[in-house]
Amino acid sequence: MRMTAQRLRATSGPRDTATTTSFSAADAGMLLLRLAVGLLLAAHGAQKLFGLFGGPGLSATGKSFAGMGYRPGDFFAGLAGASEFLGGLGLAVGLLTPLAAAAVVGVMINAMATTAPNGLWAEKGGMEYPLCLAVAAIAIAAVGPGLLSLDRPFRWRHGGWVPAAVALLLGGIGAAIVLALKA
Repeated sequence: MRMTAQRLRATSGPRDTATTTSFSAADAGMLLLRLAVGLLLAAHGAQKLFGLFGGPGLSATGKSFAGMGYRPGDFFAGLAGASEFLGGLGLAVGLLTPLAAAAVVGVMINAMATTAPNGLWAEKGGMEYPLCLAVAAIAIAAVGPGLLSLDRPFRWRHGGWVPAAVALLLGGIGAAIVLALKA
């Protein structure tokens, strides 16, 4: 009986993904979530920065940002685009996941602040979409990027309260600074 309890305790803890080579359905699910959220965010950032995927590019996005009170518009458009692009790529490949999530959270808080007067629902220009993206980024940091990620050798590969708090805190601080600088 004692031997069985010891074996159960030994196998019930978190997997050491640095030495495990097989992956679970949870690892595949996390990869799918990271790819969907991360690549969509990276593409959205590429629209702002480079005009890819039918996007307006930096100059037009900068004018739009200036019209919303973010001056200089080109700077803040570049900052938002870079946060979406780099944060999205970081989430997609699972690299520096807490920092990638923080970049996403920061830009999405600003998007929520801009769209909040329109209510919740996206069809009325509300904050539904940026809210979902911010929550997904925090959840990825909290759960961890999974076995199929470039963060595999790092401590935060399993997620936890600290990586989630880093994502939320750094993202919140970055968003607060940008909102304070907004004209």
